[in-house]
Amino acid sequence: MFAYYLDLALRSLRRNPVLTALMVLAIGLGIGASMTTLTVFRLLSGDPLPQRSGKLFYPQVDPRPAGAHDLPAQLTYIDAMNLWQARRADRQAIMVGSNVKVKLPQAGARSVSLHTLATTTDFFPMFGVTFLHGGPWTAADESGKARVAVLSRSAYERLFQGRDGMGQSIRLGHRDFRIVGVIQDWRPAPHFYDLDREGYGQGDDLFIPFPTSRDLADLEITGYSLDCFGNTTDDTHLENQPCLWLKFWVELDTPAKVSGYRDFLANYSREQQAQGRFTYVGPPRIALPDVMQWLDQNGVVPSDVRLKAWIAFGFLLVCLMNTTGLLLAKFLQRTTDISVRRALGASRRQVFFQCLVEAATVGVAGGVLGLLLAWLGLWGIRHSPAEYADLAQLDIATFVVTFALSIAASLGAGLLPAWRACHIAPALQLKTT
Repeated sequence: MFAYYLDLALRSLRRNPVLTALMVLAIGLGIGASMTTLTVFRLLSGDPLPQRSGKLFYPQVDPRPAGAHDLPAQLTYIDAMNLWQARRADRQAIMVGSNVKVKLPQAGARSVSLHTLATTTDFFPMFGVTFLHGGPWTAADESGKARVAVLSRSAYERLFQGRDGMGQSIRLGHRDFRIVGVIQDWRPAPHFYDLDREGYGQGDDLFIPFPTSRDLADLEITGYSLDCFGNTTDDTHLENQPCLWLKFWVELDTPAKVSGYRDFLANYSREQQAQGRFTYVGPPRIALPDVMQWLDQNGVVPSDVRLKAWIAFGFLLVCLMNTTGLLLAKFLQRTTDISVRRALGASRRQVFFQCLVEAATVGVAGGVLGLLLAWLGLWGIRHSPAEYADLAQLDIATFVVTFALSIAASLGAGLLPAWRACHIAPALQLKTT
């Protein structure tokens, strides 16, 4: 029966090509615009680590004197080291990023600028980073301030150009670091773990142990966000300065551990108040947001992207209203045909279903057009100067959603016209023809 209704729908659509083209165009424009903006919105507001984000948390501890309003986005060196050495989480990682000049130790080798993350060894398993060769440095390397490094795949290929670089040395500043691992290029979008960087830019190229970076002043780990308060004496030696500059993430795999860690942060703050380091009076100023809460707290998704998404769906609604009007006009023009079918025994349900099949056929054609328009829209975004431009890709999920939304939209637009068509009085229409 469906094949019969589909054949009737195709015949009907071919009978009036201009009206059919207008309906397909209306659906296609609405779907194309909404899917383009939806893809960008999903890219910018999506979960950067869907399998892990619910277990990753960003401890916030405020050491500033009274008068501060929002909680700081970073930690002082003293607080970061105290939390890290307490080992109250399943995993924890300190980090600070910077651009560093790197080259091979051979004479005449040219240096390249690599974005370097000084961090601790738990970073890699905590964030699920995939290794192609080797592995992370060990806790012994970390405590011994070993000069070891992990490269991203693209940085590894850029430096060694097809040669085997595992176990070889690269030079940072005046020091040689041994390559112990190579990771698959890791680029969560957005860069939730280090919001000092462009939220959707390229990933980190080089990873070195955080204790080693602080032991070697000539590495020139600079360029990070720095927020000092109180009396500071030297911003090149930040270990004992009242300055906020370090990121710190922890992994907690159960709600009980999350609650326990929050209590630990509160007790830690009270202890620092008692010692006179935290001079404000009142309850501890702490927080423990997870990944998505952290992104929302920092307003990572641009407000104009949200606005564009609403505008696009509003445009889709207008297109659906136009399609509804066109379908209504089309079905009411066929009152004689519908009356003959009813007189020959077709039920209202059958007429209703026939009209919906015709509307769905328009939706499929509109979906094809919408998919093409969405592809063109994303192509335009990829050639724009936006930092997330190269991430705007048409994936399988977008493909499926495009057709599902197109068919659902066309069926929604066809409900009223189909209902009106199936309630045409056949006797009255046949009498007047």
